[in-house]
Amino acid sequence: QVQLVESGGGLVQAGGSLRLSCAASGRTFSTYTMGWFRRAPGKEREFVAAISRIGANTDYADSVNGRFTISRDNAKNTVYLQMNSLKPEDTAVYFCAAGLYIGTYRTSTIPSQYNYWGQGTQVTVSS
Repeated sequence: QVQLVESGGGLVQAGGSLRLSCAASGRTFSTYTMGWFRRAPGKEREFVAAISRIGANTDYADSVNGRFTISRDNAKNTVYLQMNSLKPEDTAVYFCAAGLYIGTYRTSTIPSQYNYWGQGTQVTVSS
């Protein structure tokens, strides 16, 4: 079992920044790929960013590329999502997820390839 707890969400004005954190417990953190997804009101869950097991590779949705940065600290069992230049359309509940079988140097944009999910943290960007 893997437990994931997100934090760092909140209300911010357009153009501002937030850093989300996701603390993991239950298994050796470096053995799984980590991803961030989000669900906006009335929309489907969508991929935001992912990072491979030791951080060698990252992937981003086109909508956030250049504004968001995913990183991980395996010594602290934590993955981060630095979000800059936030836009109202970034408003959503953000979820972190852990994938156990994606592969050492791979990432994935597919939710079904992630085995464990956090409860989510709300990000609201005002215009």
